[in-house]
Amino acid sequence: MQRRFPGLRTLPQNIWAVSATSFLMDISSEMVLNLLPLFLANVLGVGTALIGVIEGIAESTASLLKVFSGWISDRLGRRKWLAVGGYALSAAAKPFLCIASTWWAVAGVRWADRVGKGIRTAPRDALVADSIDEGRRGLAFGLHRAADTGGAMLGILGALVAVWLTQGGAGELAAATFRTIVLVSLVPAVLAVVVLALGAREVRGGGERPQIRFQALGRPFLAFLGIVGLFELGNSADAFLVLRAQTLGTNVLGILGMLAVFNLVYTLVSTPAGALSDRIPRRTVIVAGWGVYAGIYLGLGLAGAVWNMWVLYIAYGAYYGIAFGTAKALVADLVPAELRGTAYGTYSMVVGAMDLPASAIAGVLWQAVSPGAPFFFGAAAALLAAGALWVWGRRMSGTNYPVVTRPL
Repeated sequence: MQRRFPGLRTLPQNIWAVSATSFLMDISSEMVLNLLPLFLANVLGVGTALIGVIEGIAESTASLLKVFSGWISDRLGRRKWLAVGGYALSAAAKPFLCIASTWWAVAGVRWADRVGKGIRTAPRDALVADSIDEGRRGLAFGLHRAADTGGAMLGILGALVAVWLTQGGAGELAAATFRTIVLVSLVPAVLAVVVLALGAREVRGGGERPQIRFQALGRPFLAFLGIVGLFELGNSADAFLVLRAQTLGTNVLGILGMLAVFNLVYTLVSTPAGALSDRIPRRTVIVAGWGVYAGIYLGLGLAGAVWNMWVLYIAYGAYYGIAFGTAKALVADLVPAELRGTAYGTYSMVVGAMDLPASAIAGVLWQAVSPGAPFFFGAAAALLAAGALWVWGRRMSGTNYPVVTRPL
């Protein structure tokens, strides 16, 4: 009898090619981006409020491009080369961090990198959804997140080794160390572009040429976006977690170790969580993940010792593994196949657009109230969003909305 839930070996070549590309690019990106707030704070003397604005604008810039890139991929019926171009732009931006010596120069490179992410993300996610059948969609997105995060873990471990060799256990990041790590990160970035260009195949669309009409995405999808926006309002940049760890006395090596453990847990959880969402309602998995997130942020607000941060980073990896890839699979469940690029772009736009207010609010709360205040705010927003998603899912399960082809 045929297995109802086939294993990883049966996944198409495109899933593996996209996953390998994300693996390599995240090796490159995580070597650098997790140290960027420390470079801004320790080397350039930038305050947390400005760091929050830089991070927020970077992600918001990407989000504004994602919706248009996704729509263009729908119009063309092609995904691959938009994704390749986005990865290539991010790879080309990184070397300029070696010569950046002011906050605005660093911000410019960060924003250029996010432009590349904005171009590639929606076409890439649509390519994954187009390449897999509905019954294995959660598994495919879970594998992609696992590969992405496995690369992040290796990138962080590489950065950890580089920091240890160049400055030992120093409490603050040195400029020379950061620039050395940037140079090393260029190798996997270039390989990522090559793997996607040579390894992925275009999945041809059905000839539809949809217009930009967000109403066509359907009321269930738009309601889901509203709930996601509420959650993301409390989801400030992860730079604040890094800075929180440093305020509790964690040195640079310790921070990199925490990030490596976070990514290890994320990697281990992503694929089984994605496969689980193929068997039970995806919204149940996401609600569970958001509940874990609320507990983590409450813990971050109350944390008073370095060991607290280690435990919370482990839990943070579990949250990402549970919820992130599952939400991507749910997007494909809610919209017609010919609008997937637009849907993924719109979803990413909402997530990214909330980064600026979320990070700005967090920076202000940090400076005006206390370092724990941003995390209490994030925990409250997550609980409200989890409740709203549960209610939305209950209402959806009693409808026969034609686009949805599996129980929600």
